[in-house]
Amino acid sequence: MEAHAHGDPADPKNPDNTEPSADVAELAGRMFAMARSGDLAMLEYIDAGVPVNLTNQAGDTVLMLAAYHGNSALVKGLLERGAEVDRANDKNQTPLAGAVFKSHDDVVRALIDAGADPDAGTPTARDAAHMFGREDYLGLLGK
Repeated sequence: MEAHAHGDPADPKNPDNTEPSADVAELAGRMFAMARSGDLAMLEYIDAGVPVNLTNQAGDTVLMLAAYHGNSALVKGLLERGAEVDRANDKNQTPLAGAVFKSHDDVVRALIDAGADPDAGTPTARDAAHMFGREDYLGLLGK
């Protein structure tokens, strides 16, 4: 289920099934905020059935948001629950490239340990490491 998934066909406020119900939209918004802030309570929602690859209108998964904002504990928890490590957003950016761009060392290590592809997306994590002179990341990424 994605945040921009269709609403309930039985919802009289949404007869054409184009928008999520208010409750679903509110929960999705809360999940994206938790991903940005690193709130580990989010993992309880994932365990209760919220999709681990929940995606916003820009194609950002909760893993992407957690990685970009440097929330390594949440990144690890999402990965342990099956989050797609290389899933790119609508701009073809990956969580690893975002973490490299923002210099979140612990997140970069967690994503690499989970098998993230340093050559996925545009720009790739490898390209970002070269661009910012991060030789330490290039070593992690396997030059």
